[in-house]
Amino acid sequence: MTCSDCPEEKCRHILSLSGGKDSTALALYMKDRVPDMEYVFCDTGEELPETYEYLLKLEAHLGKQVVRLNPDRPFQYYLHLWGGVLPDVRMRWCTKMLKLRPFERYVGEKPVQLYVGIRFDEKDRQGYISSKPNISSRFPFIEDGIEREDVLRILSSSGLGLAQYYSWRSRSGCYFCFFQQKREWVGLLENHEDLFWQAAAFEKEDRATGARFTWNQNESLRELAAPQRILAIKRDYEKRLAEEAKRSRRDGTLRGVLCGEEDFPSACNICRL
Repeated sequence: MTCSDCPEEKCRHILSLSGGKDSTALALYMKDRVPDMEYVFCDTGEELPETYEYLLKLEAHLGKQVVRLNPDRPFQYYLHLWGGVLPDVRMRWCTKMLKLRPFERYVGEKPVQLYVGIRFDEKDRQGYISSKPNISSRFPFIEDGIEREDVLRILSSSGLGLAQYYSWRSRSGCYFCFFQQKREWVGLLENHEDLFWQAAAFEKEDRATGARFTWNQNESLRELAAPQRILAIKRDYEKRLAEEAKRSRRDGTLRGVLCGEEDFPSACNICRL
């Protein structure tokens, strides 16, 4: 595979990993196809321990280092800069400041072919990675018709498998990612209680105005962590699983509920893939 807009010898080949299944599978898929590939990971400093462990295992499979790209300031600095307003779907300053800026700084101004892990079965999916004019994106999974089951097969056959967080979480990203479903917040509490309460500590309430800055629109993490609330969230999740099982028996398909990517199709590619 070659860059379409520059001579092969002058074009860098870069694959940005999120710690998720799609970009990891793409790294394995491209290993022998593009030997001079550069693998990078935008490390916000707020990642799950399982993500770091998974990257170390991937490096062993690739036989090559995954370059860690760090922001110039920590999350807390930018949270203060934004007046304590937490990032959300409409204002994704965390992606811009903690991931895109370090990535674009690393890329520089020379021509780059960027390999993106969007699958064939989600080829209409939109998601922002970078708009730098020297970056040309390539989508090997779309080109080769690779779908979700193929991705899982690539990971399984390599011996790497899925990251451990997939047992309770549907996507990669920071431990406090606002794209998490409430069942996943419960999973964070049950698997990393310290990180759950760190995320809760970022939430604020202005008593004078009544304004609340929380990760979820309608409740704080402290409210979510109440025992009866946790039970209700788990019951709702089990109900969704049962309903999905009924639908799958009717039409012969099965969409994941916890691992269902359709819930947030506009999640940031650089974080989610």
